[in-house]
Amino acid sequence: MMEQVYDKLQKCLQSVRAKTDFVPKAAIVLGSGLGDYADDIKVVDEIDYKEIAGFPVSTVPGHAGRFIFGYVGEVPVVCMKGRVHYYEGYPITDVVLPIRLMKLMGAGILFLTNASGGVNKEFQAGDFMLITDQISCFAPNPLIGTNIDELGTRFPDMSEIYDKELLEIIRNTAREEGISLKEGVYVQLTGPSFESPAEIKMIRTLGGDAVGMSTAVEAIAGRHAGMRVCGISCICNPAAGMTENPLSHKEVQEAADKAAPLFKKLMTASVTGFYMGM
Repeated sequence: MMEQVYDKLQKCLQSVRAKTDFVPKAAIVLGSGLGDYADDIKVVDEIDYKEIAGFPVSTVPGHAGRFIFGYVGEVPVVCMKGRVHYYEGYPITDVVLPIRLMKLMGAGILFLTNASGGVNKEFQAGDFMLITDQISCFAPNPLIGTNIDELGTRFPDMSEIYDKELLEIIRNTAREEGISLKEGVYVQLTGPSFESPAEIKMIRTLGGDAVGMSTAVEAIAGRHAGMRVCGISCICNPAAGMTENPLSHKEVQEAADKAAPLFKKLMTASVTGFYMGM
């Protein structure tokens, strides 16, 4: 099974390399409504996911579905304009295939972003939350099965999924740019239905501050492959049961669009800061 997964990964890499020889240092995953950040990148190449043999294709509104290769400042990056979710019906190995692929392209840092629901009662729509830790609920661990030794060890340590040095750079960047930055634990559920009020109560009891349908499994795959991981969550709405209003994907996109200018500023300054002096 996992030999097939690795063979598929290699075929995807060959497909990418047939179209570009660009070597990124950082990989960026853009969540719902945050895809416009790719417009600020000095683009060298673009590859639609559909052009990559065997690559899973995003079916969600707000996820364009392509790799953007270029520069943020002087830093070479590969940017995922749209991600694949477990709820779209793909096996979990396909969900994290893009992360592993970007590692094989050359990226050493994985910068994850998402749109999420706020569970912490002090959070408001439009806030940014620095992800300091995570909880994965119900989504299968992407490392289940025979280990892919070419990527990482059988039992990878997850005591520090989110790189402390990178988190400190993001904190300092937000402070210097005058951007308010919350911090907290991100919880991934499977979706695609939004969570019930009782599930949100469970998440709060477990110590979660924000909830969504992505990111945690990607972070696990990234750490397994030796990537340094960091992440920012855009709080787009209070989670179920915290207000009387029903939840909708349109609301998530609208809130992310409104937060986009500050998000772009924070992302650019942070990515540049990661490699300053290198």
